Amino acid sequence: MSTVSTVSALSAEALGALPGLVGLVDVVTAPGGPGTADASAWWQVLVEPWQYGFMRRALLVTVVASVVSALLSCWLVLIGWSLMGDAVSHAVLPGVVLAYLVGAPFAVGAVVFGVGAVALIGAVRDTTRLKEDTAIGVVFTTVFAVGVVLVSTTPSQVDLTHILFGNVLGVSDADIVQVLVLAAATGITLVVLRRDITLYAFDRVHAHVVGLPVRRTGALLLGLLAVTVVVALQAVGVVLAVAMVITPGATAFLLTDRIGRMLVVAPVLAAVAAVVGTWGSYALDVGSAGLVVVCQGLLFAAAYVVSRVRTRAVA
Repeated sequence: MSTVSTVSALSAEALGALPGLVGLVDVVTAPGGPGTADASAWWQVLVEPWQYGFMRRALLVTVVASVVSALLSCWLVLIGWSLMGDAVSHAVLPGVVLAYLVGAPFAVGAVVFGVGAVALIGAVRDTTRLKEDTAIGVVFTTVFAVGVVLVSTTPSQVDLTHILFGNVLGVSDADIVQVLVLAAATGITLVVLRRDITLYAFDRVHAHVVGLPVRRTGALLLGLLAVTVVVALQAVGVVLAVAMVITPGATAFLLTDRIGRMLVVAPVLAAVAAVVGTWGSYALDVGSAGLVVVCQGLLFAAAYVVSRVRTRAVA
């Protein structure tokens, strides 16, 4: 068969198949067709969780808690207070339980026990040969254990184990108000005093020379840490609260060496993790607290890879 004949035959076959192809495209793209059905199904999956009030409340609390925790985490990482953040986040547990028993705000009990645990750590460190990390390990585990005992023995109409692991899907209107007020107060304080706190984080000697009240600034940070933990425990509980006050700042620190950028990158990434984790908890039928922290961990892993690639490129 000649080349011309072959081309003519193939052209005829293609033209003959063209109506069928056009019909297939019409079926796929027509209203109600498979393509539209798939797009509609995906859209339904994305928006379905937010049709429920408890999911919208959970998203609000988680995003707010994540953002304010991420702001504070930037300075905790720079100062080197990651382990102190772990200690305070666990030490507030007995304070929260006792505050519940006497009908006081959770924040009051958290601040008292958080600052008290820090003072106790300092006393053990200064009056013994133990180093700070050892003192922190002994004090915060003991105080946390006291809180666990109180949770297990306290008669209550409320399941206090939610303080340990969070219950963001069951937050009440009063919980939301408390989270918003505490988060707003903490966020505004951090933003207004960001220059003083940054100077404290980088050079305490210079801060003292220029007249900055170093001890009061440190005490203020510890108090804000205790309040932030109260906000975070509404979303993820005391056990995982430490992740929210450490991981976003650590992730931002891997991506940039400027504090101004860190204060933007950390809250944005924390908010993304909050949205994805909350949505994923509904889609996968898993615990929201754990999934939000897992998302933060995945973002940290991605930032680590990016930082390693940059380092090798520069080298």
